[in-house]
Amino acid sequence: MMNLIVKTIANAVALGVAVWLLGDITLTGDSTGSKTLTLIVVALIFGVVNLVVKPIVNLLSLPALILTLGLFMLVINALMLLLTSWIADVLDVPFHVDGFGTALLGGLIIAIVAWAVELVLPD
Repeated sequence: MMNLIVKTIANAVALGVAVWLLGDITLTGDSTGSKTLTLIVVALIFGVVNLVVKPIVNLLSLPALILTLGLFMLVINALMLLLTSWIADVLDVPFHVDGFGTALLGGLIIAIVAWAVELVLPD
């Protein structure tokens, strides 16, 4: 349970940094509290996508991952971020990623920041 909370906080912080750095990742809200709540909801969606969909995609793209020495993982991360954006749109959560290039850069930022936050937060 604690691991889930830590991962959700790490993802929320990482998504917040990506929203802050990239203008084409948008998060709307009336106040800081509503934006924070939206980030937590998006982090939960992102966590579920990474838990359910990503392993299947990783398995199906194993030849591409081997061929590119793992660099194809950046593309997979971008696709998971785009899927999260689409699910957020379906659920009427005010979060949107505009384009694959933005998702690619956003996925890289999220991976680095989430890794760094998980180092700081307790297990």
